[in-house]
This record gives sequence, structure tokens and C-alpha cells, in this order.
Amino acid sequence: MDSKTHLFRYESPLGPIALELAGDVCYRLQLEDVDAPECPPDHPVALWLRAYFLGKNLALPEIAPAKTEFQARLRKELLAIPFGEVHTYGDLAKALDSAPRAVGQALGANPLPVLFPCHRVVASHGLGGFSCGIEWKKRLLELEGALEGTN
Repeated sequence: MDSKTHLFRYESPLGPIALELAGDVCYRLQLEDVDAPECPPDHPVALWLRAYFLGKNLALPEIAPAKTEFQARLRKELLAIPFGEVHTYGDLAKALDSAPRAVGQALGANPLPVLFPCHRVVASHGLGGFSCGIEWKKRLLELEGALEGTN
């Protein structure tokens, strides 16, 4: 954790979420429980998460910039996947002129899952992986109505 950031906890309907924040900027989101103060309910990330879990769409809150040009391009592609839909690693690889394995590795390093919906990327035959654990991926896809047909 960066010295200027602070750790907060957000209680989602699917389980606790850890947020690393500096002011309004989100640097990291982890789908895990932490011993930290509750995120203020009016914080932009908390407002976005509340809307997401209600199936509503808000503009993305302020987030830490991408560290590489590939990560920036990947983020753009992830944001283009609509709520309730999935794309394959191969789909993203083709859009990014890359390889599915490279896309999978970059998705696994995504510091902002849910905000950049890497859970919406699946293998051609099955769910594939997820840095926060396959159970979280299933819960998120089920919430979005996108789990059927991905098993």
C-alpha cells in the first residue's frame, strides 16, 4: 500500500471488498475482507459499487492511471463489455492484437476488478481463471445474469 493511500472496507451484497484509496482516487480493489474502517457511503467508489450491485450504470469513479499502454488498452476493452455479457480471452486478444495467454496474465494483474470487469472474460470452454477466486467470478457473473452457458 502506498504511503498516501488508506485502506477501507466496503460491504457488498456478495461479500466484503477492500479498497485502497487516496482521496477520491481508487488504487486497488480486492474482493476480500480487511480489518479497516468502513468506506464512507458518499465516497465516489462506494456510490459506484452500490449502483453496480443494483444493476445500474454510473460513470467510472476516479481511478489510478494504467501503468502501461497495454493495460490502458485492456481497460478500454473491458469497459466495452456490457453488463451481463461475456467475451473470451481470444476475443480480447484479437481486439488487442495479442495472445490469449498474455491477456489472461494481464487480467490476473488487474488491480481494479469489478471497476474494470475482468470477471466478464471467460475461456472458450468454461469460466477460466480470476485473480480473486473462481467463486467470486461465479457470484459476479450470476449477479449480472451471465453465468449460464459459461460452465
